[in-house]
Amino acid sequence: MEKKLTALSHLFVTVFLSGFASFIVVPATTDVTMFALCPGTDECSLAIYLTGVQQAIIGLGTALMMPIIGNLSDQYGRKALLTLPMTLSIIPLAVLACSKTTNFFYAYYALRTLTAMVCEGSINCLALAYLADNISDSQRASAFGILSGISSGSYVCATLAARLLSTGSIFQVATFVSILAVVYMRIFLEESTPNQVDGMTQPILEGEDVIQNDGNAPRKMTASKKIPSMGDIICLLKNSPFSQAAVVAFFNSLAEGGMISSSTYFLKARFHFNKNQYADLLLIAGIVATISQLFLMPLLVSPIGDGRLLSIGLLVTCANAILYSIAWSAWVPYAATAFSIVMVFAPPSLRSIVSKKIGAGEQGKAQGCISGVSSLANIIAPLIFSPLTALFLSEEAPFHFPGFSIMCIAVTVMIAFIQSLMIGNAPSTSGDKNSSNCMEV
Repeated sequence: MEKKLTALSHLFVTVFLSGFASFIVVPATTDVTMFALCPGTDECSLAIYLTGVQQAIIGLGTALMMPIIGNLSDQYGRKALLTLPMTLSIIPLAVLACSKTTNFFYAYYALRTLTAMVCEGSINCLALAYLADNISDSQRASAFGILSGISSGSYVCATLAARLLSTGSIFQVATFVSILAVVYMRIFLEESTPNQVDGMTQPILEGEDVIQNDGNAPRKMTASKKIPSMGDIICLLKNSPFSQAAVVAFFNSLAEGGMISSSTYFLKARFHFNKNQYADLLLIAGIVATISQLFLMPLLVSPIGDGRLLSIGLLVTCANAILYSIAWSAWVPYAATAFSIVMVFAPPSLRSIVSKKIGAGEQGKAQGCISGVSSLANIIAPLIFSPLTALFLSEEAPFHFPGFSIMCIAVTVMIAFIQSLMIGNAPSTSGDKNSSNCMEV
């Protein structure tokens, strides 16, 4: 047990360092983009559209890559696959660490777009699979909440650092921490593979190696190793309640992607927010989220259940988007950060529900498929919300409602909430011998 806790502590440090390097650049990215493309202005349609196009391309790439990366980690181990995205994420940060002129920005833009196809979401996906390898079903929701709390903690520290550092030094610090994260992970993190987990599991897709305990000697079910085809992934997504969880993930990620592509430019145009004010918002929300996920969520999982926590989190997320859309003063977005204490329940609860429906040998594949669905939503989100945001922030808007695109995001979250009500009490199938198999050997 002590050895397992030590291994998980190294995972948490790795996630913290990686998250710190990613989050520290977020408050400065809007200012850097605006300075490179539209210097001296508070509104820039080109910046909005380029951000949306980048988000769509990254979403397309990750939608294809996440199931593959997750499946490969089931076969070759989580640590081996973590090395790739963590190393690639250093490259675009190093470019802006050198210079922030227009030419360097376009180089960063291109490299960030390419590398994020592999990096975006894969570290979180593999970390969740690593936890699932080492944590029992009954403790998984709490463990996923703690992992999210660690990420939120890195969010807090990163945004606080961004608030204190100059824009010129932020990307240099991010590059250094990214390199440190890779070195730490390679030295201290132990490898974890699904066949180290005891217990009976039944794969959704045939052709997997499974360790089965029936009270006697453990038996290994031999199977071929292969990268899943698109048909296999579609078949996995058809399995209920996995398909219901995928629908929730899609609409929730569609809303999150819309907020990413819309909220910063909405606040910039509506209330003239700058880097420091973005950092303040992220800092407050991050502190609230960290406390909630590390201390409050583990206490609520047992009496309430991860299904109800998911629904509650989505409902409050919807209310937060509505409040954002009708913000009448600069203090309203700050007040809305109080919703974060409940909003952060949704993602780890959804991942826990998915994890409990899948056998030990398919955790990477399942988490990868959910990440792929989320990435697909990230393709669509900017195509819908970026033009909508640009239109309603311009003088050509059909009617005066600067937050109209964010109100549409609230409707999207409400769809996810309604769907979540249908999976709240879904039974676990991780040990079901009659789970359907989608591949014929």
